[in-house]
Amino acid sequence: MTVLITGAAGFIGYHLCSRLMQEGIDVVGIDNINSYYDKELKRARIAQLKKKEEKATSSFNLIEADICDKETIEEVFKQYKPNKVVNLAAQAGVRYSIENPAAYVHSNLAGFGNILEGCRNHRIKNLIYASSSSVYGGNRALPFSEDQNVDHPLSLYAATKKANELMAHAYSNLYGLPTTGLRFFTVYGPWGRPDMALFIFTKAILAGEKIQIFNNGDMTRDFTYIDDVIESVRILLERPSKPDERFNYHCPNPSKSWAPYNIFNVGNSNPTPLLEYIEAVENEVGIIAIKEFLPMQAGDVQITAAKTTALEEWSGFKPNTPVREGVAKFVSWYRGYYNV
Repeated sequence: MTVLITGAAGFIGYHLCSRLMQEGIDVVGIDNINSYYDKELKRARIAQLKKKEEKATSSFNLIEADICDKETIEEVFKQYKPNKVVNLAAQAGVRYSIENPAAYVHSNLAGFGNILEGCRNHRIKNLIYASSSSVYGGNRALPFSEDQNVDHPLSLYAATKKANELMAHAYSNLYGLPTTGLRFFTVYGPWGRPDMALFIFTKAILAGEKIQIFNNGDMTRDFTYIDDVIESVRILLERPSKPDERFNYHCPNPSKSWAPYNIFNVGNSNPTPLLEYIEAVENEVGIIAIKEFLPMQAGDVQITAAKTTALEEWSGFKPNTPVREGVAKFVSWYRGYYNV
């Protein structure tokens, strides 16, 4: 089996590539190594994958390209003939979407359209793609469930992720392409993104710098450890979406369809107050953070909480890594990687 993974130099992409290679699965990665955050961290992930390839029985090929380059994407499908595709390439970040909306239209909409076309033209057996818990937007009915309405996004980033779900459904309906959208809830862990809270907090606390805490600390997140995310994706690669034979056209569930289409939450189902999360970091580094409390940021939400019953029923797996355990592993990696 050959799996095409876009965003292979990214946080989740790196871990997924590593997992598949360990299992002897050939991986073709695509990444444009953009400057949204530290390119050197992305290069370091790729270097690690190259080292792993030397010991693996499978191959790893990285194409440095933008998924918006239609001709290149088509050539990758033709040359490597993947059986399955995991689309993780996207312009990430809620706040950055306020500053640079064009990047989101470019990558998250046009780029995803090219991936869908490649999957259609080459009869891909299974497409899994990254959505986001951000699609729940202004919804305040907790925990967030896939059968809830998600038509009130608070940022353009969230809107593009909802658009991805709609685009995928169209291709599932028109061409019978099995698609599965995964709404990730605040993923964290070793090799994580520098723009995410855990990375920012750890870096600042170790440097003796203040950390900014928004909404005066009244924030709660369903923090989800990277290994749980990868396990979910790995299982779903073997369980492509199928038509829902009991689909109710008169009262449609937005996460299911008469077409081979599914949407799943991937979260820890154990929402953690932000101040408790920070305390876990403080305990691991042995330093009390210098805290600056600020108002809520535009486009942000106060609470996220995932209901994962649908994922558990379909895959047989439930994300469950305790936050303190996951934070400890991240801090250990951070100190080793940056020698602090």
